Amino acid sequence: MARTSTRAARSAPSGGRDAQVVAIGDRRLRLTHLDKIIYPETGTTKREVLEYYTAVAPFMLPHTAFRPATRKRWVDGVGTASAPLEPFFEKNLPDSTPAWVPRGHVQHTSRMAQYPLVNDLATLVWCAQLGALELHVPQWQLDETGKQGNPDRLVLDLDPGEGAGLAECSEVALLVRGILRGMGLDALPVTSGSKGIHLYAHVDRKYTSAQLSDVAKEIARALEADHRDLIVSDMKKTLRRGKVLIDWSQNNAKKTTIAPYSLRGRAHPTVAAPRSWKEIEQPGLEHLDFRQVLERLDRQGDLLLGLIDTETGERMSRPAAASALDAYRAKRDASRTPEPVPPPGQAAVSGTTAAAAEGQLFTADDGSLVPPPADAAGRFVIQDHYATRHHHDFRLERDGVLVSWAVPRLTPEDPARNHLAVQTEDHPLEYGDFAGTIPKGEYGAGTVTIWDAGTYELEKWRDDEVLVTLHGREGGGVGGTARFALIRTKGEGEKSQWLIHRRKPDAGGAGRPRSRAASIVAPRHASSTTEPVAALRTDPHRYSTMLALAGTRADLRDGDWSVEMKWDGIRALVTVDGDAVTLVSRNDRDLTSQYPELAAIAQGVRSSSAVIDGEIVALDSRGRPSFGRLQQRMNRTKPGEIRAAARAVPVRFYAFDLLERDGLSLVGRDYRARRQALGETITPVDGVLDVPPAFDGDVDAALNAASALDLEGVVAKRVGSDYEQGRRSGAWTKIKFHSTQEVVIGGWRPGRGERKGSLGSLLVAVPEGDALRYAGRVGTGFDTASRAALLRMLEPLQRKKPAIAGVPDADAADAVWVSPQLVGEVSFTEWTETRRLRHPVWRGLRADKRPDQVVEERAGI
Repeated sequence: MARTSTRAARSAPSGGRDAQVVAIGDRRLRLTHLDKIIYPETGTTKREVLEYYTAVAPFMLPHTAFRPATRKRWVDGVGTASAPLEPFFEKNLPDSTPAWVPRGHVQHTSRMAQYPLVNDLATLVWCAQLGALELHVPQWQLDETGKQGNPDRLVLDLDPGEGAGLAECSEVALLVRGILRGMGLDALPVTSGSKGIHLYAHVDRKYTSAQLSDVAKEIARALEADHRDLIVSDMKKTLRRGKVLIDWSQNNAKKTTIAPYSLRGRAHPTVAAPRSWKEIEQPGLEHLDFRQVLERLDRQGDLLLGLIDTETGERMSRPAAASALDAYRAKRDASRTPEPVPPPGQAAVSGTTAAAAEGQLFTADDGSLVPPPADAAGRFVIQDHYATRHHHDFRLERDGVLVSWAVPRLTPEDPARNHLAVQTEDHPLEYGDFAGTIPKGEYGAGTVTIWDAGTYELEKWRDDEVLVTLHGREGGGVGGTARFALIRTKGEGEKSQWLIHRRKPDAGGAGRPRSRAASIVAPRHASSTTEPVAALRTDPHRYSTMLALAGTRADLRDGDWSVEMKWDGIRALVTVDGDAVTLVSRNDRDLTSQYPELAAIAQGVRSSSAVIDGEIVALDSRGRPSFGRLQQRMNRTKPGEIRAAARAVPVRFYAFDLLERDGLSLVGRDYRARRQALGETITPVDGVLDVPPAFDGDVDAALNAASALDLEGVVAKRVGSDYEQGRRSGAWTKIKFHSTQEVVIGGWRPGRGERKGSLGSLLVAVPEGDALRYAGRVGTGFDTASRAALLRMLEPLQRKKPAIAGVPDADAADAVWVSPQLVGEVSFTEWTETRRLRHPVWRGLRADKRPDQVVEERAGI
């Protein structure tokens, strides 16, 4: 690939292939010189570097979060092995740093330095855009007050001297592992991508960096004393020939280590890559490049999960916009108002933010980065608010919230008239779909309806001036497309006064309605797939599924109900935009490539775009949904395996709800209206798509039909209920004929006799409060293939102590404990008095569920 000249790259327009603006969550970044060759010996471009960091972000960010990041930058590429280009280290943030980049302050000897905290995808991509191939972080984090905390991990850098290599480092690593085990620490290896191996171990934060550094030094010296022909602990290069230096000094509070999953600025795009101990023990160990790392992550996930403590996970889960909603929460009682009130520490997440959290960037069909649509600034909503006085609430999505103004004399329709607008508190993004009555006595009491909603193009956003073009829905109040200006005239922040002005249509016809522009989303590992990425206008990650509560026939005595069959499959949201189809699981995993035959769903959608809720099912020889057959389609990632499985076990999609049509959200409408819209929008596609019938009002007939068809049960839905996103609601009640239970795998026991060397049984649990309660041992329902597959998945999750409580000594005697990350499903006869599963039988893994989504279920008619 020819190298693009700097001059040509800089002259490229923002919409060109070599200089583009992308949206990452609520942030916008200008990416330049995308076709520049960064690694000449492999032809790896800046575009590929950015795609790698985008794909690896979900695994890398927990290891960089809240740690001041030193960047090692190669702005002109790394050069070649024979003519390398020199990088430069950058600690302090430049003046050009975007305001949204999270930052921390660290006191140095003569100055206070300001570092970026690489807590999110946007910041990671911003670093890579500046040529920061390597990120180096300390072993400690800044706490929530911004102060330096004690280290949470110990690291030993095994650095081979001249004449030594990875083989010698592996030998030393095994010796270090033994010592750390004796101290009660689990060592986790990382091939550095440069020369040697890094060994990490998670430690309690009760030790200072100086204390931990002393411990590391003693480990190094003790091993040197016993293995002087192999190990050295002194930094002098003259002592290191043919030996491995155990560099203990990186535990010093002032030192940093290359972050796991960071690229290296060497001739080839190698990575600081986590490895298994089985690999360390085998001969021929080599460093991995970025493509190999992405492929491994698809198979085995993050091998360094043991380094991530609960505190880090909880802090990362708090959206940055949460504090912006404090004023909103303070004015509302979530138990009394129907308005959406996110709990403290949680803010609404927009579709683009959800995409960023999953490690996604805008990409074109060929996988390249492209500009976002003109209206990617976000959504708008204007609500009619009949409170003490009828007024409009004018809201624009910005930085993860709805920035809001009250317009007492309603939104102006005449460009000759200006109206007053008073800025109010920021609202959560869920408010964009809110319509209902706020009870008397509550803040804003009265009825709220949506006057218009859609997307907007941003022309300018300053503290005192906002210029936007709104693109409303058909029949909405703004009349299609309209240009508005908001000018601040008095005060600042909440209660500041503005003028809202409707501007005249521009010469290009900005007053005319137009179709929504495309926002294009790539799968998590965009750079590891050769399949084209579909252009989607409707974001599949914007919505979260409504869930049903378990109940009995007695729960349906009151109210009007519609009853649907309960399908034994995988819940999925399907997004259709033109001919493009995307499938997302209940836990927000992209399933599109796993079920290629479902691309034909687009043939049955009679609208330009739609988001459909339903179930992916596989039918048995009698035409009944079979979860066992569906298991043969799950957890496959290789294209050849997926194609073969699709031929052997075809699947279809049963649609039962419609969340969006032609860009208009329907979640605020009741079930009957959504069901009617579903029937108007969906035409069955033979063998691929169907809309199963619902029994309106006749619960007994539905139960009899489900029983006759030998189905799992039914789901009854109140006909007047809204679609409650992400909630388990009694407005949907599931009645199951047979007892099944989702469980979290907390460990396993080896097999005996004929099963020796294989998996004997699983030790499973269900969540109870903040803990996992032991639910019993599952030893039946497996075949040879499923036992082997489970062992492969459980092996990298091993841990020293159990994560589940209440395991009897007899079951724990020979147990192998694992991190509770995998969810499965069992059938059983009943719960015992000690709340154990009686006669559980394994049904299969639930890759569509997270452990925190498991609830204890009860069956009964």
